[in-house]
Amino acid sequence: MQKHFSSSSMNPPFLSGDEIREAFINFFIQHNHKKLASSSLIPDDPTVLLTIAGMLPFKPIFLGLKESSTPRATSSQKCIRTNDIENVGRTARHHTFFEMLGNFSFGDYFKKEAIQWAWELTTEVFRLHPQNIVVSVFEEDSEAEQIWKDIVGVDAKRIIRMGASDNFWSSGATGPCGPCSELYFDFKPELGTDGIDLEDDSRFIEFYNLVFMQYNRDSKGNLQPLANCHIDTGMGLERMAQILQKKSNNYETDLIFPLIEAAALLAQINYETTNKKNKTSLKIIGDHCRAVTHLICDGVTSSNLGRGYILRRLIRRMIRHGRLVGINQPFLPQLAEVGIKLMKNAYPQLLEKKKIILNELKIEESRFLETLDRGEKLLAELTAHECDLISGAQAFELYDTYGFPLELTEEIANEKGISVDITGFENEMAKQRKRAKDASVSIDLTEEGSIEREISLFDATIFDGYEVLESTSKVIGIFKNNELVKQAIEGDSVKIIVNRTPFYAESGGQIGDKGLITSNNLQVSVENVRKKKNIFIHSGIVNNGVLKVNSSVQMNVTPSFRQRTTSNHTATHLLQSALQLLIDSSVSQRGSLVSNDRLRFDFNAPKPLTIQELQEMEVRINQWINEDHPIQIKRMPIKEAMAAGALAMFGEKYGDVVRVVDVPGVSMELCGGTHVTRTSQLGTFKIINETGIASGIRRIEAIAGPSVLDYFNERDSVVKELSKSFKVQSYEIVERVASLQLELKDKTKELIKVKNELALAKALGLASYAKSVGHSKLLIRRLDGVDGSGLQSAASSLIDHLGKYSAVILGGIPNQEIDNKLVLVAAFSPDLVSDGLHAGKFISGVAKICGGGGGGRPNLAQAGGSQPQSLDLALEKANEELIQQLS
Repeated sequence: MQKHFSSSSMNPPFLSGDEIREAFINFFIQHNHKKLASSSLIPDDPTVLLTIAGMLPFKPIFLGLKESSTPRATSSQKCIRTNDIENVGRTARHHTFFEMLGNFSFGDYFKKEAIQWAWELTTEVFRLHPQNIVVSVFEEDSEAEQIWKDIVGVDAKRIIRMGASDNFWSSGATGPCGPCSELYFDFKPELGTDGIDLEDDSRFIEFYNLVFMQYNRDSKGNLQPLANCHIDTGMGLERMAQILQKKSNNYETDLIFPLIEAAALLAQINYETTNKKNKTSLKIIGDHCRAVTHLICDGVTSSNLGRGYILRRLIRRMIRHGRLVGINQPFLPQLAEVGIKLMKNAYPQLLEKKKIILNELKIEESRFLETLDRGEKLLAELTAHECDLISGAQAFELYDTYGFPLELTEEIANEKGISVDITGFENEMAKQRKRAKDASVSIDLTEEGSIEREISLFDATIFDGYEVLESTSKVIGIFKNNELVKQAIEGDSVKIIVNRTPFYAESGGQIGDKGLITSNNLQVSVENVRKKKNIFIHSGIVNNGVLKVNSSVQMNVTPSFRQRTTSNHTATHLLQSALQLLIDSSVSQRGSLVSNDRLRFDFNAPKPLTIQELQEMEVRINQWINEDHPIQIKRMPIKEAMAAGALAMFGEKYGDVVRVVDVPGVSMELCGGTHVTRTSQLGTFKIINETGIASGIRRIEAIAGPSVLDYFNERDSVVKELSKSFKVQSYEIVERVASLQLELKDKTKELIKVKNELALAKALGLASYAKSVGHSKLLIRRLDGVDGSGLQSAASSLIDHLGKYSAVILGGIPNQEIDNKLVLVAAFSPDLVSDGLHAGKFISGVAKICGGGGGGRPNLAQAGGSQPQSLDLALEKANEELIQQLS
């Protein structure tokens, strides 16, 4: 029930966040508004990634694209914004997740009712004193001002006119729009009403916004009155909680503070007594916990794109700030449980999705923790040696290898006064996208088009490859250059359709068979077989003779190829059973590839498998192989098969009758692939790799049957060659390699030392090239073969050598043989810096000539570029600009 409060007392009551939400909704229900549930954080609106405002679900109605089911509505809408994430935890009111309480009119009531109800709710339900309320109106909206002053009775000195940037709402350059009126709470009414400045955050907080949608703006910017005016309002739940609970910021209200306390407990610190930096981190953790919990509940999963990237970024910020306050163990699921308990009354779906939420957080946290230590160590090394700039390549390595979002790298760097080369990062990202695009497999659209159109001319192919590897067939179709032809001759690449075939067509993860099609003088090498609408398409090359439609041919599958593929397919079934038995019964297939030389199995898992777990699976699978289990294959109704416990392949479609491959007591799956008849025919099973391929998805690559012997023979050859090269026994190779690595590390250090000494010597030799410009000395030279740190060291030494009022610009290509990158360094003496010169800003501008960027401190800075051919031009430009500035 709604709490009722006597208007005779104007002392605001303490209300919990849940009670504030309930009071708001019930107030408008009593005024004939229909209560609507919060929409998902994943909006129907394709123009935005997330629900960022309380009115977003009603946007189609306001734009006239959709009719409303009710003339009046009220809701508490969950929202997420990350555009000012850097302010979260640092100001009193910024959040990523927040709730917007709203009342809406769709062509029903308008300004008078909206304003009167806003005042009634504020002063009678929430009992805020009129002296604590200041109202803003659009500077041209005299109607709203008159209602506030003459009907509601607000003191005229507490009504502030404001411009369009603050008090005029629009959906875009054209469309519905209108003036706003906002209610502010005044924390210091004793300061009076003279010179009120609503931008003073220490005194005022906006808590209720009323939008009067009364115009339509055309393409010329003209405003025309709307036939039906609308009301869109928003009251920030967190802000009203701050006011009614008398807190200095939103974070210490009962909506968020329990999460902060829980995080502080995990960190073993006291929020009240800890330092400001720790308080900020605890606030960020509390804020982000609400956001990630609701995002996952609404169906967002972590990824590197779109909403998934926002979720991942928030999770990783939580983990890092947890580290900063001393939480050194996984904690996100534990904290999320607190959040779910805190918000379950308003959002019961959190309880329904609790398992999903906790599991996603567990997976993402474990994944990030694997690389966080190494990434933080690398970042610490990058920022430890008076570095003023993290290069784009370095930032990209942190992103690509260690999972650091660029924004997180920026945040950590900025805490230390270091900038990040964003342009360089974006260049590296573009290169990666190009590599991914170049590596992708293109689709033969011509085949998909032409053959797809012609395929309906043929009857379904009879497949007899389960029983035999050879059969006599009739050629019923030939495609050459994706056109249907009557015959093909020697050298032609063809696609052949026959009435029956023993060749297995690529499906269910298993590749197609290889072999020969022959008759008299004809020989066609079949390299692949695909299936379209149950018609088998054999792709190959005519080696000899003439291939003709309606001719009789012999179909011959290569036995060794089929044997290897078959072994790997049966081994795939045993692998899935071993995963479910030894790792997790909930493991399920997420994709597979079965070829003649290996098998690949993708499955859901929150973390990498250990070496011990992989060894245990190998032992168990080889045990099943040695036990010589029979493989039983039968066809049955799918319902009967599923009831018997058969597993279905992820992403595969099945008919009413299915083929079941059963290894009694070990494995039972729906499968159309080829298999051995007994497990002993596999010989041996070996796992060769295990890795992650996506969020919560792992991949195992393995081999079975004859492929294992090939694998061991190859590695035996490598070991023998290494033993011969190192002149050691095979068991001594690892120790010898470790010794060589140590030697190489020492030699590398010596080489770097010698290079720096050489660079310094070269640099001091350049001192004679310095020229006088006014009372200053200027040295600009090219110095190839020296890296960035060497150039910085050389420039600093030259400044010391040249003395007061000196400027040094050095540029070079570190490695002209293999590198297409260049380095630029600027160094200014302290007196020039005092005169206003800034090395970081100067060298950044120069680097743009070479397609790069950079920056650094006023006295010493470094930049890079990707166009070495422009280096001399850049140095000339630097010379011209410095002469002008020094003169």
